[in-house]
Amino acid sequence: MRRPAALAVAVALLAGGCATESGGGHRVTVFAAASLADVLETVEPGARFNFAGSDELATQLREGARADVYAAADAGLALALHREGLLERPRRLCSNRVVVVVPRGNPARVRALADLARPGVKIVIGDRGVPAGDYARAALARAPGGDAVLANVVSEEQDVKGVVGKVALGEADAGFAYRTDVGAAGSAVAEAAGVGVLARAEYAIAVVRDGERARASAFLRRVFAPHGRRAFRRAGFVTSPGDGRPLS
Repeated sequence: MRRPAALAVAVALLAGGCATESGGGHRVTVFAAASLADVLETVEPGARFNFAGSDELATQLREGARADVYAAADAGLALALHREGLLERPRRLCSNRVVVVVPRGNPARVRALADLARPGVKIVIGDRGVPAGDYARAALARAPGGDAVLANVVSEEQDVKGVVGKVALGEADAGFAYRTDVGAAGSAVAEAAGVGVLARAEYAIAVVRDGERARASAFLRRVFAPHGRRAFRRAGFVTSPGDGRPLS
């Protein structure tokens, strides 16, 4: 079940206060999609991060949580916050691929999307509003038998890390996650061979208007610098010459 928004904001504000008291007041504060955790911590190890579902982070910002940078796995969320006056104009960050992830050894023998509709197959997916889950639902809505696949969902997670975690623990036969998360999870999970890519995820990043602009701008420069782009590619994200351009 999704954490109540007010509680999420309180937790974020408390975390921010604790970091300031421990000398973190001069560090950039970044609210970022959970799928970006490994790569952003590589690009800027000294930043203060709040990783969660992009929709949950958007709710926290709407309810007053303080941050300098927002990075979402759904460019539409960043554009919505920009229209609401909470963000500067978002910039294209990178893209990702939504795939089917299975436990090591693929015990349910998932080799095609239709296999997910078999009776007894247990599936996990991101909650509604979580980009990875929404991308998967949109793809299933277009696929033959997609409704039967959704009928096998046994859990809806708050972010994509929760999806991969349940699959890795054997609590589900398959889940919908980003290709980058499959690689980051090591040998505990694998991409279901034969299913292919379900959807393309477009990421965006923006400066928070009430944040510290100088720190935020410096962070974005590191993200789009050559070493930052290399870190994204090593993590499995797809970069392009259009990265860094403002979205409209």
